[in-house]
Amino acid sequence: MSSRSIGPSIGPSTGPSALPDTLWFTRCPVPTATGIAADRGWLAREFAADGIAVRSLQDAPPEEAADHHYTHALTGLFREGGNVPALWARSRGAATRLIGLTWIEERQVVLVRVGSGITGPGQLRGLRLALPHHGIGIDFWRAMALAGFRGALALAGLTLDDAVPVDVPAVPGGGQWSAELAALRDGTVDAVYVKGALAVEAARRIGAEVAVELDAAPDRRARVNNGTPRPVTVHQRLLDEHPELVARFLAVLLEAADWAAERPAEVARILRAETGAGAEGVAGAYAAGSHRTLRLDLSAERLELLALQERFLRERGFLVAPVDVQAWADPEPLRAARELLDRRRAGVAAGLRGPLDVPARADGLRRTAQ
Repeated sequence: MSSRSIGPSIGPSTGPSALPDTLWFTRCPVPTATGIAADRGWLAREFAADGIAVRSLQDAPPEEAADHHYTHALTGLFREGGNVPALWARSRGAATRLIGLTWIEERQVVLVRVGSGITGPGQLRGLRLALPHHGIGIDFWRAMALAGFRGALALAGLTLDDAVPVDVPAVPGGGQWSAELAALRDGTVDAVYVKGALAVEAARRIGAEVAVELDAAPDRRARVNNGTPRPVTVHQRLLDEHPELVARFLAVLLEAADWAAERPAEVARILRAETGAGAEGVAGAYAAGSHRTLRLDLSAERLELLALQERFLRERGFLVAPVDVQAWADPEPLRAARELLDRRRAGVAAGLRGPLDVPARADGLRRTAQ
């Protein structure tokens, strides 16, 4: 990678239609269409003929890209990640647009010590709940724990006020949930919220037991959290000046999601690389069929669930200003991406080259700023 600063990837330019030299993408270490597309090399291939490099923000030097994943200050960035930083950045005035949402069932549980006798949400009343504390701009770990406990308590008609929050400072250099699980093991707290592949492995190492399995709740609202639903966002300037690039990027993600739906073993391999977890952790964290749920949409249900998360984060002080989720969402790029992919597939059916072999331009997609 070049040693130059990543800087704004749009500009200086000779005019508003000049193509950027670089597009950036960032994603969390979880199942994402972006991660699949990056692993397959499809994002780089899509824009190669335009002379546009496509790079992962995770590969940039930390001193240059330390906070872009959270602030989305980079104009040429596509972000598929947790909704807490995305909503936080938007509430602080970041010029982003919501262009897609996924819902991946990523195992969410409340853990207790072995032999505690706690086997259901009603028994969380009065218990000491671990709330991590990280010294970062947006403490999404703390937000996740609060939302997870809220969902678990709600299953028994309880609220966060019915339990006792206990701050657990993060350990520098510690792994995910390491401080909270250590506090559980040592008896400082009675319950810990965890999710995902590494959490499954860490819990097994200390012998913790599951008290509440949020994935088993029939009501999805119990599982609304940082990754459910998970947004894809883009900078408003890129969308205004180059809507065709945004549509093409999304078309690759749609193609990747469809590819993943037919290849569970390949998706599991990619997930192991993305999460850093072993086969057992990945299998324990993601429900059977998760490889078929990477496709993006902006359905009314997912927007309503994201709005529920926005209200919770605002009430808990994570957002400095309200975020109107409906106004933030822009369905046009996803609609254009679907049309583009349909045209490419029609070309394949007619005997032309594959949809990801040659980058096709989505002409006629320019529109005024919103």
